[in-house]
Amino acid sequence: MNKTMILAAAALLALNACSTLHIGPQPGAYAPTPPPEYAAPPITSGTIYQPARGISLFDDVKARRIGDTVTIRLAERTQASKSASTDAKKDSSLDTGFPTLLGGSPTLNGDAILNNEWSTTQEFSGKGNSSQSNRLDGNITVTVADVYPNGNLLIRGEKWLTLNQGEEFVQISGIIRPVDIGPDNSVPSFKVADARITYAGKGALADSNSPGFLARFFMKLWPL
Repeated sequence: MNKTMILAAAALLALNACSTLHIGPQPGAYAPTPPPEYAAPPITSGTIYQPARGISLFDDVKARRIGDTVTIRLAERTQASKSASTDAKKDSSLDTGFPTLLGGSPTLNGDAILNNEWSTTQEFSGKGNSSQSNRLDGNITVTVADVYPNGNLLIRGEKWLTLNQGEEFVQISGIIRPVDIGPDNSVPSFKVADARITYAGKGALADSNSPGFLARFFMKLWPL
């Protein structure tokens, strides 16, 4: 193997290794969104009411501003199944009979020699079945990253769980309507528009459930 082939093989392995990185936002990409900076009202003397310490008795505690938190109740359940079956059969036959030549049917030793018959039979049978089921339950509290002109809220956030065999994390981003936020400041995940939910892990358990880069190379790129 010459030097060019060695470099080409190394480049293919590197590309294959890069192609198997974590799909979607990287862990830590959804950092909490801080509220915008603002100047506190000045403290005045001689009055009972202080703007810097005022508390509204009718203020809504639900998320509505950048930096506010809202709880997303994960209630994802999907189930899909598909079945297909096909059967086909075709029979064909052809009989030329006893053709005549110069007013008679050619024979050989008294037997007709130009009589021909053809018959064909074609059959096809195919079946296919596919099914998939997924379920994700839990709660994750995220922050409001932006407020659109129509009042909808862009939310995003992540939740990490450190276990003895690695780490697991849940990421979610999407758009919610303020009217869908419940009295407990929570929204079910099926009411999140353009939702992107990622559940993955890092560590020994996650590594043991995936093939190595060399195995992936042969599964994807070999044979060429």
